[in-house]
Amino acid sequence: MTDSSTAGILTVLHPVSDLDAAKAVYTALLGVAPQTDSAYYVGFEAAGQQIGLVPGGGPQGMTSPVAYWHVPDIEAKLAEVTAAGAKVKEPAHDVGGGRLVATFTDPDGNVLGLLQDR
Repeated sequence: MTDSSTAGILTVLHPVSDLDAAKAVYTALLGVAPQTDSAYYVGFEAAGQQIGLVPGGGPQGMTSPVAYWHVPDIEAKLAEVTAAGAKVKEPAHDVGGGRLVATFTDPDGNVLGLLQDR
C-alpha cells in the first residue's frame, strides 16, 4: 500500500438521538455486543468493520452517517484530496490511542472521513 492508497471503508459512524435505543437495534443487527460502551460513543466490531454510534452527532455535529477510509498517511491523503477539489471540514486530530481522524467534503458537500491508526 502506498501513502496515497486506502485500505477501504472499515469504519462508519452513525449519529443517533437515543443511544440506548440505537444500541439495542445495532446489537440485534450485528449479532454482537458493543466493544466500547460509553455515554459518548458505542462501538461495535463486526465482520472486520467498526460501527460507531455517536449521540447527537458528537462535537463534530454529524447529521448523517460518515464512512471513514483507512489510510497509512492521513496528511498525505488530505493533501491529495484537497488538491483534487475537496474541502477540509475537520483537520486531522487524535481521538485517543494514537488514532487520527479527519473529514472533508466532496464538491457536492458530502462528508467523507479518513482514519489513520499509528
